[in-house]
Amino acid sequence: MANSGESFRVTPWEVEGAVNYERLVKEFGTELITEELMKRLEKAAGGSNHMLRRRVFFSHRDLGHVLDDHESGKGFYLYTGRGPSGPMHVGHIIPFYFTKWLQERFDANVYIQMTDDEKFLEESRGLTLEDTAYWSLDNMVNIAAVGFDPDKTFIFRNTEFMARMYRPVLKVARKINFSWVRAVFGFNEQTNIGMVFFPAIQIVPTMFEKRRCLIPAAIDQDPYWRIQRDIAESLGFYKAAAIHSRFLMPLTGPTGKMSASQPEAAVFLTDDDKTVRKKIWQAFSGGQPTVELHRKLGGNPDVDVAFQWLYYFFEEDDRRVEQLREEYVSGRLLTGELKEILIEKVQMFLTRFREAREKAKDRLRLFTHEGRLASRMWESWPEDT
Repeated sequence: MANSGESFRVTPWEVEGAVNYERLVKEFGTELITEELMKRLEKAAGGSNHMLRRRVFFSHRDLGHVLDDHESGKGFYLYTGRGPSGPMHVGHIIPFYFTKWLQERFDANVYIQMTDDEKFLEESRGLTLEDTAYWSLDNMVNIAAVGFDPDKTFIFRNTEFMARMYRPVLKVARKINFSWVRAVFGFNEQTNIGMVFFPAIQIVPTMFEKRRCLIPAAIDQDPYWRIQRDIAESLGFYKAAAIHSRFLMPLTGPTGKMSASQPEAAVFLTDDDKTVRKKIWQAFSGGQPTVELHRKLGGNPDVDVAFQWLYYFFEEDDRRVEQLREEYVSGRLLTGELKEILIEKVQMFLTRFREAREKAKDRLRLFTHEGRLASRMWESWPEDT
């Protein structure tokens, strides 16, 4: 994808270049969340979320229909997921906090899919099934630590749950041909057939209930929902709705997205305080090369990692964020001082997270057993369909 001489690439597996989100919305055919729609969502939720106010979650599909369903009493459910290819960093876990907020505000069921099969099939990663099994368990504990309601949350791993999902997966797969997925995902004759088949597996959880599904996820996952929305009604289900997030800026600067394969570009959930300080201190800055120049010319918060991380998630107070922006632009706030603010915030977040993770280890089974939520799927897919 290119725009005004600048190129970027966004797929479910990679993000390259400086993403132009307005261009991406047009390319993907989604819609920006308007001020009116945001206010309507906040009213229905009975409160606001700083990631929504700041348009971290900025784009959508059929969010208005989701609110229609809520207001009419039909309700909706939430579906998101995680590809367990390695340790999780803060960019991976943050969207789950927004999903938790939605669950709490709308008393919604949440289905979380661990796509260990896909990560094994991505040959470039070189992962074994044993690797993906290990990272699935590790990542599932992290997700449980976010604080979802275990009575309304089902976390499942594809390779374990596939026997139960396979009939619906086949019915979805028969609706999709190779030329279609090749056009959407860029597959070619060298793509292994597991990857070609996988979209059917990721689509099925959007049909776990006979209600509309809302998917909170980064916008790079949207191609799956384009296919789902073309086949859902023919199978007797709603078109999936989605609310898309931007990518958290990597420590290395304003291009691409944070990746576990580049440890220098990410803060991992397992990083200790010393490591957090070192990484953030070395992060890309929007400041000037000297103190004198910075005092005179000020910094650029739009490309500064420390400011962008505070804006994206780590500082909830809007007035404080705008104060930091003003002081940085004016030169009153130095780059090092801004980084120190972020370091303290991230260290505090990770300390609390590690405490929650220890508790989640003993509670994971509450999220993974096939209880009430799993049974709803079989109500949606009777034997005679």
